Amino acid sequence: MGETMAERIKVSLSYAPVPRFDANAPSDAIAQPILRALDVEAGTTIGQAIEQSGILQEAPEINLVTMPVGIYGKKKTLDTVLQPRDRIEIYRPLIADPKDARRRRAKKAS
Repeated sequence: MGETMAERIKVSLSYAPVPRFDANAPSDAIAQPILRALDVEAGTTIGQAIEQSGILQEAPEINLVTMPVGIYGKKKTLDTVLQPRDRIEIYRPLIADPKDARRRRAKKAS
């Protein structure tokens, strides 16, 4: 008898690289968000899906030891098992502290 195929689920992966502000760079050279649709086996973890996606080769600045990951804006661990239609997000460090930015805007407005 033939083996049964493992159930597959569809998930997506998103990562927004740090924007590069170079006035001389062509518009297509500015970092674009990376969005991937993935088809993985049921039971796949976030870490496994990221590895399978190939994004670590495309964006070598991603460091899964220091950069948090999540699903739909909620931080998760790399060993979290994916559910159908989950969107994996890789979070990069903030460019500016949101509180400081808000204070600067408030000061400028007054």
